[in-house]
This record gives sequence, C-alpha cells and structure tokens, in this order.
Amino acid sequence: MNCSTSKNGFTLLEMTVVIMVLLTLIGVGLSVSNQYGRWKLGRTASEELRTVYAAQRMYLADHPTAAVNGIRAADIIPYLANRAVEIPTVTSLDGEILTINVNTSPPTINDGEDGVYDPSGDFSDSLWDVGE
Repeated sequence: MNCSTSKNGFTLLEMTVVIMVLLTLIGVGLSVSNQYGRWKLGRTASEELRTVYAAQRMYLADHPTAAVNGIRAADIIPYLANRAVEIPTVTSLDGEILTINVNTSPPTINDGEDGVYDPSGDFSDSLWDVGE
C-alpha cells in the first residue's frame, strides 16, 4: 500500500492564519496612521502659536507700555511672518477651526467656550500650546 500524499495547496487553517496576520498588520498600520495624524495636527497648531507668540513679543517690544490683555488681532498682524493678512487658525482633532487668543501671553487656542483647547492635557509639552 502506497500512502504518499502530495501537498498542492494551503489548508483552510493555514489560510485563516495568513488572513488573521494580514488583518492584524492592517489594523496596526491604521492605528499608527491615525496617531500620526493627531500628532501632526498638534504640531501644526503649536507652530502657528509660536508664530503668533513671536509677533506678540515683537509688538510688545515696539510698544512697551501696552498691556497684554489689551492687544487685539489687528495689532499683531503687521508683525506676523510671511506678510500674513490675518491671525492663523488651527484645526482641532474633531476638524473644527479654532482661533488663537492673542491677548494672553503666551497665546492660547480658544476652544469656543471661553476656555483653552489643549487635548494633550499638558500645557508645557509644546503640543497644542507654546510650552515653557
């Protein structure tokens, strides 16, 4: 009796394992991509805040008697880099467009409810804020 069997293809178990590995890799890739997108939004926001902060400091250097809480956006605009014509805005994690509060030092992002927007929860990490 000759019992030789040839293996011509994958078994159902092998195919299931391969599919599960592929699904796991796709899931990890999507998760990393999502986290990178969140980080990129925070990094862009902090760069915009730094631009406004630099303009604010230049304005205060030219107007040493001006109170920070009396600064208006129109006062800062001439000091913005790249000849900007308006104060930059930032995009929240939910896709909302948020404004920058120029009459605090350092500037902060308004959350739309008279509060400060910083989803990182740390006001010194330089992500969503100017940092220390």
